[in-house]
Amino acid sequence: MFNIIKKSIQHGVVTVDYPKKPIKTDFITGKPEIDITKCNVCGQCIERCPSGAIVKYCRRDGQQSIGINVDECIFCSLCADICPQGAIAMSKEFELAKKSRDELRVTEAGIKAGDERKDCELIGKQLKHNINKYFGRSLNIREVDAGSCNGCDNEANALNGPYNDIERFGISFVASPRHADMLLVTGPTTRNMELALIKTYNATPDPKLVVALGACACSGGIFKDSYATRNGIDSIVPVDVYIPGCPPRPQAIIYGILKAVEKHARL
Repeated sequence: MFNIIKKSIQHGVVTVDYPKKPIKTDFITGKPEIDITKCNVCGQCIERCPSGAIVKYCRRDGQQSIGINVDECIFCSLCADICPQGAIAMSKEFELAKKSRDELRVTEAGIKAGDERKDCELIGKQLKHNINKYFGRSLNIREVDAGSCNGCDNEANALNGPYNDIERFGISFVASPRHADMLLVTGPTTRNMELALIKTYNATPDPKLVVALGACACSGGIFKDSYATRNGIDSIVPVDVYIPGCPPRPQAIIYGILKAVEKHARL
């Protein structure tokens, strides 16, 4: 016990104050961004993208351009490495969670969502209040692995450590869906996990929230169109918030969870 007290005094508080305050992004690899003034639409990035996330589309002015479906992107940075024009660069943006999958894709909704002002700090301040008001002072999450590689699961596990300490918001992980307010689902939903996901969803009491965690859960990721998967969980159960990434960092997961709580508060 004295060793624990001694260590606590030596190291002090290690928990970050995110989302109330922004975190340093020096070592963060965010989503890729395209500079259309440099891009000549050569198509090399489309051919090399392992998840097929990069597509051609026609802009409003009638010109061909390149766009990225962020829900399918695995953030591998290969497109930035091979672009001969240097038109693609990896950003530091990780707060990518959206309430609609269309907002993550090359659609009108996606283009509009990309121009929205970040509201993380604002809804972060409201998080504790909303959990107290709508979930009886605690938000219980059941994490469901629907066939993932465990990358997203490891990032979700990091939420329980002292650095992120998600329990400071009254959020905790539970062992049974019958005790849960939210399902946090990873993986592209393999055929063998499809029935298990449906049963877990049905066992969760209403009102419930469903969050798709990672590129696989959002769209199928690199397993998209495989004979063994269902291309994301929204083909099985309704989804409230999509958190893209492969895997998304813990702060991106926190952002997605508070977006889901915000959505519930507005219903």
